[in-house]
Amino acid sequence: MKTALSIAGSDCSGGAGIQADLKTMTMNGVYGMTAITALTAQNTTGVTGIQEVPPDFLTQQLDMIFEDIRPDAVKIGMVASASLIEAIASSLKGYQAKNIVLDPVMGATSGASLLQSEAVSALCEKLLPMATVVTPNVLEGEILSGMTIRTAQDMVSAATYISQTYGCAVLLKGGHSINDANDLLCQDGVLTWFYGQRIANPNTHGTGCTLSSAIAANLAKGYGLETAVHKAKAYISGALEAMLDLGQGSGPLCHNFALVETQEVAQ
Repeated sequence: MKTALSIAGSDCSGGAGIQADLKTMTMNGVYGMTAITALTAQNTTGVTGIQEVPPDFLTQQLDMIFEDIRPDAVKIGMVASASLIEAIASSLKGYQAKNIVLDPVMGATSGASLLQSEAVSALCEKLLPMATVVTPNVLEGEILSGMTIRTAQDMVSAATYISQTYGCAVLLKGGHSINDANDLLCQDGVLTWFYGQRIANPNTHGTGCTLSSAIAANLAKGYGLETAVHKAKAYISGALEAMLDLGQGSGPLCHNFALVETQEVAQ
């Protein structure tokens, strides 16, 4: 079985963060592992507290993983501070990690900030150049590119700028703010649109975590980036269409064994 590592924060409600990553990796047929960057007190309606892991302890976690069960792909999610970013970059470089998917988590769906402002420059300097692909949403794309994104052409300009500036592929997620979930992949100067359908589901907590983890799982299994993205989008569309609603708030994204059929169809 192929392996994948999630470097991210914990979501106690189970809908985002490492919990969503592990569920997604399992459903997509790889063995998931985690290096936890922070504990969070959150649910589908908001984040009330963040407790960061000390950088040296994060390094210890990464050492234990790479020295025993080497991951075939790495997904990086919530990393709140520059010191943690530097610890991750140093470890991944030292172990020559491959297939790195960077989800530049800067805020929760609820609007809570999850990335310290001074950490943005460290993210751009240390992690983006190492990434196989970075998966920003529109807001994150605006921060990384310094551009305003309102149209499909704006997405082209921003994705191209980020890719050329940092030397990584970019999957810029359009979302419902611009189009019907159409995402743009910029890889080595080649632009590829992935068209999605609007799904009227309020349970969107953790969708970014799920998509990036599914991409990492598919890269771990040996698929090329374009195919990995295509399969990941099919997986998350199936999850949203399942319409599971567990909470009193917006509800976490569906992750249940009914999705085995969806996953098999996607493959």
